[in-house]
Amino acid sequence: MTQAKPSSHNLFLLGFQSVVFLVFQISTLFIFAPLVLLSFPFPYKIRYSIASAWAKLIIKGLKLICNLDFNVTGAENIKDNGIIFCKHQSAWETFALQVMFPEQCWVLKRELLWIPLFGWALALVEPIAIDRSKRSQSFKQIIRQGTERLKSGRWVVIFPEGTRTAPGERRKYMVGGALLAKKSGFPVTPVAHNAGEFWRRKAFIKYPGTISVRIGPSLDSKTMSARELNKAAEEWIEGQMDELGKTAS
Repeated sequence: MTQAKPSSHNLFLLGFQSVVFLVFQISTLFIFAPLVLLSFPFPYKIRYSIASAWAKLIIKGLKLICNLDFNVTGAENIKDNGIIFCKHQSAWETFALQVMFPEQCWVLKRELLWIPLFGWALALVEPIAIDRSKRSQSFKQIIRQGTERLKSGRWVVIFPEGTRTAPGERRKYMVGGALLAKKSGFPVTPVAHNAGEFWRRKAFIKYPGTISVRIGPSLDSKTMSARELNKAAEEWIEGQMDELGKTAS
């Protein structure tokens, strides 16, 4: 989907709405992050429920303030927990996955935990924080901690390209998530979406519209090698991305 160039009036309105949303996002963070930190003595589920409540509030605020909504195809594919392979185009999906899927943790770069307040609260919901400069060590950590999280009943969210990509772009799918699936025996659920058309990578303005999310059937890690699993997930996700691009153009 190619966004039409807005008029100066519309651009001003979009900018104003985006400023209001940013204020909303930051102000609610300063409410919810301390609540997560104060919940430190309590069980994990309580800490997670507070953190995910903020994510759900952000998605509602995005709809109310910026008129940006989403729809989901394939929600029936959300069954027992497993590993989510999700296209990564913007910050949107980091919030929205918490609306669509049950209790989850994320594989992320450890530098995020160093952000004052936000990172400290993030650490309390037990993400898998890796050092991306140490690839072999990161894979071992993903397998070890990911298996622990999966056995506890959580979903594990992985962005297999490792970083955000602009619409129409793709990067090599890293094998860490597929190795986790193979070693743990849990399935992979692929997710495609076009959030990057509305909440663009490294861009401030949020465009109104409806983000399309597609959730695919689970891929059985017990019947494929890690390489085959990674390839199957990539082919499904990128195929859906191509279809979403054609539908929106």
